Amino acid sequence: MEAIELATILYQMYNNADRNEATCQIHLFGIIYASELQSCGHPLRHIVKLSGISMGYLPEISKGIKLSKYVQLKENN
Repeated sequence: MEAIELATILYQMYNNADRNEATCQIHLFGIIYASELQSCGHPLRHIVKLSGISMGYLPEISKGIKLSKYVQLKENN
């Protein structure tokens, strides 16, 4: 996946988040796209900058990537 695609997804997840759930969506982005983020060849900082969200969320995405080894997403019912 290209950096611009990841940045677009990040932007959409952040902007479509329910009130008070933006950080949760940022973590979820890191969890869902961990392998793509690690293999895309671009620094995470670059992807966040492309997305237009605050650079303050960079550590939160990193947390999501780290959590991806330990969590499994639930299927929507």
